[in-house]
Amino acid sequence: MPKINSVNNRRSFLTAGAAVAATTAAAMPASAQAAPAKKVHTRGARKPGSTPLFNGAVSYGNLLFIAGKGAHFEGDIKAHTKHVLDEIQKELENAGSSMDKVLKCNVYLNDLKDYAAMNETFKGRFGENPPVRTTIAAAGGIPGNSLVEIDVIAFI
Repeated sequence: MPKINSVNNRRSFLTAGAAVAATTAAAMPASAQAAPAKKVHTRGARKPGSTPLFNGAVSYGNLLFIAGKGAHFEGDIKAHTKHVLDEIQKELENAGSSMDKVLKCNVYLNDLKDYAAMNETFKGRFGENPPVRTTIAAAGGIPGNSLVEIDVIAFI
């Protein structure tokens, strides 16, 4: 970058830079110029009367974040995994996304001995190109006596 020696040169340099920035912004589509907004997605539920503890699905720009889903009924790991994945699929579709648009998946198992059986049910649910995934056994278990909890990040 050349050295600028006078106030007038600095002003013209700054003015030229501002003009370039304005031209670049004008050439961008309106959707790219506006800052993304946080949007809460609900499924058939009425808006809560008070501030909720957390939301089940929130998007920011084209990213969608689905909160952890569990299965709160009697059953084995395969039944729980199927139920949780079905619920995640409903949330994704409600927000305009799908299972094949999931980028990141976190799986929390109540017991690591269920890893292989969970994988049997999990495999193929996210299409031919599954998301990256982290799987852990949660110390102290999963809230609500679920054998598995899963959360995802997807794009819309």
